[in-house]
Amino acid sequence: MRKTALLAGATGLVGSHLLKLLLNDESYTKVKIVSRKPFPQKHPKLENHLIDFDDLHNYTAILQADDAFCCLGTTIAKAGTKDAFFKVDYTYIHEFAKTALEGGAKQFTLVSSVGANAESSAFYLQVKGKLENDIVKLHYPTFNILRPSMLLGERTEVRTGELIGKTLMPLFSIFMQGPFKKYRAIQAATVAKAMLTIAKNPKEGVNIYESDEIELTGG
Repeated sequence: MRKTALLAGATGLVGSHLLKLLLNDESYTKVKIVSRKPFPQKHPKLENHLIDFDDLHNYTAILQADDAFCCLGTTIAKAGTKDAFFKVDYTYIHEFAKTALEGGAKQFTLVSSVGANAESSAFYLQVKGKLENDIVKLHYPTFNILRPSMLLGERTEVRTGELIGKTLMPLFSIFMQGPFKKYRAIQAATVAKAMLTIAKNPKEGVNIYESDEIELTGG
């Protein structure tokens, strides 16, 4: 059966790769993306829906899809405050998940983070963990959680901390074996490939993929 995909975060590091894959995959006859500004790319399968993320519940009728994908996210540094970060990385994503479910989506595939845990002392990981837990409560037939480590790839924005990490990470990767393999840096393109592969081979329930599993699936 050919399906419709719905994607949030199409301009991001993982999302931009995933969009290309979805547009080139014959399993999907239509790819809907949500954004605040018009998306520059044109494609026969592509529908760009301009939305107000603060009012997502009003878009259920036009955001109907079979499979929803979320690559939306920011950093506390870019957002400016913890509250602003929470709004993007929790509120907007949670509302997107609810809206997609109301629109008929049977599967939700989320880019989270290695170490996500609602009980973490680190605010970033705490928010990611809370988001995962609360989307579970929406009771999607299939909910896929991908927890990549540091993402590698070319961003349009400069993130100083990531630049330092990308320089140092390869030096330490050789020592990351066994249970530490999930902390190795991973290419954003690999994460996107894994998202598509997982979505095309759905397993019922909640499925969590740590970074080393993502590497194997999308490699």
